[in-house]
Amino acid sequence: MVDGLRAAMLRLLAVLALVAFSVQAVDTDRIVRSAQKYGPTGVANAKALQQMMASLAGKDDATRLKAVNDFFNQRLAYMEDIDNWGVQDYWASPLESLGKGAGDCEDYAIGKYFTLTSLGVPHAKLRMVYVRASIAGAPNGYVAHMVLAYYATPEAEPLVLDNLIPTIHPSGQRPDLAPVFSFNAEGLWQGVGSIRANGDPMVRLSKWRDAVLHARQDGFQ
Repeated sequence: MVDGLRAAMLRLLAVLALVAFSVQAVDTDRIVRSAQKYGPTGVANAKALQQMMASLAGKDDATRLKAVNDFFNQRLAYMEDIDNWGVQDYWASPLESLGKGAGDCEDYAIGKYFTLTSLGVPHAKLRMVYVRASIAGAPNGYVAHMVLAYYATPEAEPLVLDNLIPTIHPSGQRPDLAPVFSFNAEGLWQGVGSIRANGDPMVRLSKWRDAVLHARQDGFQ
């Protein structure tokens, strides 16, 4: 009887594990279908994204970070929002950017964020980071910029995924970036530390809320 109970428990755990996996697994076919509304460039880029994501199944976070960082840095040409969208500031969803084949710093970071979460990287390990980037010749010596940060653990030094410098580096090796605040789908922080800022990021950052909504409608997690 004990052996039978143990066997039943093992079967139940297997079913629960399968259900949990099916809930977390992203439907890349849905992403490709959603890309149709963004035109031929969007479909071609979405299919390339699908292939890249499939190749990362079972890989560790370091491999995923590099592949996703390289993908968006190579697929998107830098373009200011006013030229790309006809407005001063627009935060595009991943498929919107891939449909244009272009984006600005927020668009690179948003594309990387949702691709990584759809690959199973927890939201808690990723933060969008608004920074002041030191640029020679820029007014005041810096420009407003956005990067994506990855935290292996809550206390770890974050890794920076950026379009200005395409290789991934720990934040300590990026003295050109001065963090102002950071956020993800779950919270809002002062700088890149553990001190939370007041408010729901979905409420305080309306452009982020819209980007999250559009990304999820297109099949990203």
